[in-house]
Amino acid sequence: MTDSELSYDSFLLVSFGGPEGPDDVMPFLENVLRGKNVPRERMLEVAEHYQQFGGVSPINQQNRELLEALRLDFQANQIELPIYWGNRNWHPLLTETLQQMKADGCRRSLAFFTSMFSCYSGCRQYRENIAAAQEEVGSGAPVVEKLRMGFNHPDFIDTMSGHVRSAIDQLDASAETVTVLFTAHSIPMSMADHCDYVKQLREASRLVADSVGVSNWDLVYQSRSGPPQQPWLEPDVCDTIAAMDDANKLQQLVIVPIGFVSDHMEVIYDLDDEAAKLCRERGIAMSRAATPGTNASFVAMIRKLVQERLGQRSTKDFVGDLGPWHDVCPADCCQYTPRRPAARP
Repeated sequence: MTDSELSYDSFLLVSFGGPEGPDDVMPFLENVLRGKNVPRERMLEVAEHYQQFGGVSPINQQNRELLEALRLDFQANQIELPIYWGNRNWHPLLTETLQQMKADGCRRSLAFFTSMFSCYSGCRQYRENIAAAQEEVGSGAPVVEKLRMGFNHPDFIDTMSGHVRSAIDQLDASAETVTVLFTAHSIPMSMADHCDYVKQLREASRLVADSVGVSNWDLVYQSRSGPPQQPWLEPDVCDTIAAMDDANKLQQLVIVPIGFVSDHMEVIYDLDDEAAKLCRERGIAMSRAATPGTNASFVAMIRKLVQERLGQRSTKDFVGDLGPWHDVCPADCCQYTPRRPAARP
């Protein structure tokens, strides 16, 4: 084995973060939206979504559960890497975590980002966040190297396929007759134009649909937050439901949040609340497939990605047409320069 295969000494879970009480909501959203062209009215609207749930996002607890599942899986597979966790927007913040890792003597860490698809927000921005945290920590901050994207890993496809089958069963439907909408977070077109986000999402959705035997499916988007005049990825999930129902009277619908790792606020509010309400109003029987969460196959996927980089697996697992994604991002990967409105004279 080479030195690079032997020298990793820790594992870092990198995530978005979320408020854990009413007083956290506005500071959290200010962190999320700092430097972004998002109307304040939209920020207040999103804040109200959190307040409806006591100001607590489920994401942090879900990450704690994922961390525990990973600890047990690592232990069962003799992976002796201490596990750490750092967030972009709320505690534990990446700077806090890297400082602790430095104090613990960590020098080189493998990181899993809780984002399965490549775009600025889901990859490059996290790498920039890590670089900023390393600079703040200073000399001795650990090197952090991300694992490859697992959007077409067989364990991810198996996880989502099982969740889609369960959702179809909840409707007492069949794969041949049900309509399936795969959803992901919308992003600005100026971001989408410089990454493989849509290509990866379509491939993963196709692989899951083929595995389950679903022929009537599409990829849609949710949770856009930019100003109305800025083009974002479409179509919106609720607009699509309404249009499809107007055209052919939808009977049975499964929504699959394939773009999300866990059931956090945007999944709960945009799908379990808004989309579900629309379906009830229109008499559409709807079920929502679970996100990966702590599914054993999903946890195994993360562990296998780690084993690849440790030199413990001789091949890189993938299914479909796109091949295994790169371990090291190219210099121009997922570049994005937000388009700002012209300054007033």
